[in-house]
Amino acid sequence: MKKITNLICLLIIISLHSQTHRFIYELQLKMDSTDSDYQKFNMILDINSKEVKFYGRNLFVADSINKKFGNMDNKHVDMTGQIVKRKINTFNNENFINIKFGYYSYKTNDKITWNISKETKQIQDYTLQKATAKFGGRDWIAWFNKDIPFNEGPFKFSGLPGLIFEIYDTKKNFIYNLIKSQELPSIYPTDDFLESNFGNKAIPITEKQKQKLSLEFYNDPFSFERTNFSKTNNNLNININGKEIHTIDELNSQTKNMQEIIKKYNNPIEIDKAIHYKN
Repeated sequence: MKKITNLICLLIIISLHSQTHRFIYELQLKMDSTDSDYQKFNMILDINSKEVKFYGRNLFVADSINKKFGNMDNKHVDMTGQIVKRKINTFNNENFINIKFGYYSYKTNDKITWNISKETKQIQDYTLQKATAKFGGRDWIAWFNKDIPFNEGPFKFSGLPGLIFEIYDTKKNFIYNLIKSQELPSIYPTDDFLESNFGNKAIPITEKQKQKLSLEFYNDPFSFERTNFSKTNNNLNININGKEIHTIDELNSQTKNMQEIIKKYNNPIEIDKAIHYKN
C-alpha cells in the first residue's frame, strides 16, 4: 500500500463539524483481463450522514473547473463503470452509466456476506484486519480498520465493521488502495456530474434495460452516423475518431473495429453480469 497521507485520527474523523468525510482510493484495473498492465484512476468515496457516493476524481476536477469559470465547457465520461451512490449502511445502490450519448441510472441490491479472519497486518500506524467475500463473480480480499467507524469502502464494498483500506480480487484484476482522506465542512454537491453528466440528467432504467441498451450499442455503435447516410447518392461525409468516412463500406469497417474493441475490453468488475457479445 502506498503511503497514506492526511488520514485523520479517530476523534477528528468523527467530528460533528465535518459534513463530508472524503476518502480517496487509487484504483488499478485491467480493462482487458489478459493484459499485464494496469490503468490507474483516483476514485473518491464521500460519506455524509445520509449517503455514500463513489465516483472518479476526474469527474470532480471537471466539475470544479466549471464552477470556477461559471460554465459547463469541461466534461468527462467515466471509464471505470463504478459510479454509485447509496443510503448509508445499506446495500441498495443506484448505479450511473454512460451508454453512447445517453446517461442512465439503475438500482441494484448488492448485499455482501463477509468472512472476517483473525489475521491482521500493520500499515504505518494502522492495524488492518482481513476479510474475504464473493461478489460479482469474483473472490475478494479486503483489509479494514475497525477503529475508523464507517462500515464502508470503495464501489459497492460495504458492511464490514470499519473502513476498508485495501481490497482486491484474487486474480488481481481490480486493486484499491486508500491513499488520502479529507474532511469537508459541508455536504459536497454532485448534481452536475454524478446525478447528471454535465447537463445530461440520468434517465432511470432497469438493469435489464441497461443490458439491452449496451447490446444495441454493440450491434451498431455508429447508428447515429448511419442515419446520415444518403440513400440517393450513396455517399457519406462524416468523421469518426479523426477518420473521414465516405462510404457505407468504410462505416461498416469502423463498426467492426469498434465491436472488436468492445469485446476486448469487456472485463467489468461484476463479471457475473458481463454481456456476452456475439461474433
